[in-house]
Amino acid sequence: MAGDVTISPSLQSKLDHLPEQPGCYLMKNGRGEIIYIGKALVLADRVRSYFAKAGDQTPKTSVLVSQVADLETIVTRSELEALILESNLVKRHRPRFNVVLRDDKQYPYLRLPIKEAFPRLSIVRRIQKDGALYYGPYVPTNALRETLKVIRKVFPLATCEIDIDGTAERACIEFEIKRCMAPCTGNQSREDYHRIVKQVRQFLEGRDTELLNGLRVEMQTAAEREQFEEAARLRDRIVKIERTLEKQRVTQTASADQDVIGLARQGAAVDLQMLFVRGGLLIGRKDFFWPSVAEASDEELVRAAIEQFYNKDGLPPKELLVPTALGGAALIEAWLSEKKGEPVRILAPERGGKHQLLLLAEENAAAAVTDHLRDEATDRLAAAELKRLFRLENAPRRIEGFDISNTLGDQSVASLVVWEDGQAKKADYRKFRIQTVQGANDFASMQEAVVRRYRETEDLPLPDLILIDGGLGQLVAAVEGLRQVGRTGIPIIGLAKARGEKQERVFLPGRKNPIVLQASSPATHLLQRIRDEAHRFAITYHRKLRGKALLASRLDRIAGVGETRRSRLLRTFGSLEQIARASDEALRDAAGVDAKTAAAIRNALA
Repeated sequence: MAGDVTISPSLQSKLDHLPEQPGCYLMKNGRGEIIYIGKALVLADRVRSYFAKAGDQTPKTSVLVSQVADLETIVTRSELEALILESNLVKRHRPRFNVVLRDDKQYPYLRLPIKEAFPRLSIVRRIQKDGALYYGPYVPTNALRETLKVIRKVFPLATCEIDIDGTAERACIEFEIKRCMAPCTGNQSREDYHRIVKQVRQFLEGRDTELLNGLRVEMQTAAEREQFEEAARLRDRIVKIERTLEKQRVTQTASADQDVIGLARQGAAVDLQMLFVRGGLLIGRKDFFWPSVAEASDEELVRAAIEQFYNKDGLPPKELLVPTALGGAALIEAWLSEKKGEPVRILAPERGGKHQLLLLAEENAAAAVTDHLRDEATDRLAAAELKRLFRLENAPRRIEGFDISNTLGDQSVASLVVWEDGQAKKADYRKFRIQTVQGANDFASMQEAVVRRYRETEDLPLPDLILIDGGLGQLVAAVEGLRQVGRTGIPIIGLAKARGEKQERVFLPGRKNPIVLQASSPATHLLQRIRDEAHRFAITYHRKLRGKALLASRLDRIAGVGETRRSRLLRTFGSLEQIARASDEALRDAAGVDAKTAAAIRNALA
């Protein structure tokens, strides 16, 4: 007995023999499930503190300790190693008493390999120590698309994937529309190309004064040489850059490279916003929402967000602005500095321009938490309405949606999407390449997909409701699939529109006449969102397979190109057009193609 907590002899023995070293501790309940993971400079002191007098504990800690039946410790060489290990373990096990970010996907960055002869921008989700420059993260991804759109309009960098050696016979359409200066043909020197690369770097790094002054000098020089067309082109570039910078500028500090965290609470719900400021430009933001963390302090939430967000392959900024001081901030700074390769500071400013950025982040968080709670209320109404309409035992928390996509039976695929607590759960999405069905038979394809999903042994929970994109025929096939795998107890419906009608209709097993849904009801909107997402996911996968098949079929007809060479060519060049434009040397390096076969490839793909 420690305080008011009853401790088993085996647990007491572990408490009596804890290491006096840094490391992580994993607390488990009676079923062996990990319910909390923490780190400590001295494991013995930290873990024993949980089992002190009950009056000294928060309500959350009291509940946690009451459920601890076992614990495990992992010793590390330093507290910094313990921090990194803790973040990895929380990401893997997602314990219920830890504050966990629901979103753990990789975020997109722009990569610029400046050491190459002719660097080209590419989108990546993993940062490597390869000498290239990385810019981002761009969240949401449409921020990245907008940035690339501006760069490609303003800066004539090459966008192709061919080897640029100046020997290409002709330039592509990008040269004709002045989006590239055709270095592939020798029309642009390496030095001139790197001058454009320098301008792109200045734009992405927020060095707009340096960039615009340089362009104005170039424009003036062109005008003095009576190169009026070039001067006009530079003038237009300057105007476009100024307009873009005016929209994105959020701070007067041109060199600012910061992530800004803001928090807002509404009842038990909390929203955390991260604003990504690079070179004084707001390039994106990320939203994290917890519906019920009333007992978690601001410091705990901010710390959890930092440790879990930057645990991925993301690149930390030079400054991290936070709304509350963090205990042990020096340890987190050391970790982030190690990831970035240069010093990173954590600041909690109370005045000045940096404090204004914090207020901006908090305003975004306040608006977001209101939106989340409104959406949650709507989702609860939708679930309750689904329960009533379809006479379910419980309001569905997890809904799985299926769709089929093919072209006249070719490259037939099925998609599975998952909605849980009103949100898409993309980690549980699955796609199936139909294996047993010949020709265009959506009914049999649907049956195969259902059988494979619910026969699988992977650790996915069963849904509270299955949604089939289709009418009575698809529904009957899906029901037969459930019968084959012994899952007839799962509620299932089909969603479809009659030809020429706007109202959605829901088909139920054993019932001929469908239920007509009201267009304005929350249940209708929820089912439509799931059905549309299943359709998007299926058709995206189908188009990918169909595109690969079309590429492969044309290459298959070329003498001297077998399966190995075909895959190497596609992997290296990415498209038939790029393969056709490649030089003999590039084809040889990519797939060992001799001059005769290279000529055959160009003739066949012309």
